[in-house]
Amino acid sequence: MNGAGRGRYIRPYWALAVLALVLAVACSGGAETGGSQSGQAGDFQEGERLFDNNCAVCHGDAGAGTQVGPPLVHPIYKPDHHPDFSFHNAVRAGVKQHHWAFGDMPPRPGLSEDDVDNIISYIRQLQAGLSRLD
Repeated sequence: MNGAGRGRYIRPYWALAVLALVLAVACSGGAETGGSQSGQAGDFQEGERLFDNNCAVCHGDAGAGTQVGPPLVHPIYKPDHHPDFSFHNAVRAGVKQHHWAFGDMPPRPGLSEDDVDNIISYIRQLQAGLSRLD
């Protein structure tokens, strides 16, 4: 096989790897930059309110998912697979479909970094409360 077809498959993965590295470095400052791993930077109750008003229409009550969006209370979204910066990035820039068949998630303008920290705190508390995630 000639090398012409290979680049088509390698480039997207290379670009994703570089993007992940840049985001990890940019967000490594902790809660102030939305890079916390624990979700403890935000306020749980405010996060619940914000989630209900901005996210639940697609991601369901208590992050359980709907017919149009995936559940966020799921092992895929635990901090070791989707760190907090991935939620910040999804809200800010949207995200291409990659784990589920729901289609791409559009950006969610109008939410501040603090708002997203609060939403993450809420999601992480829900995740911690379900033993099926362990």
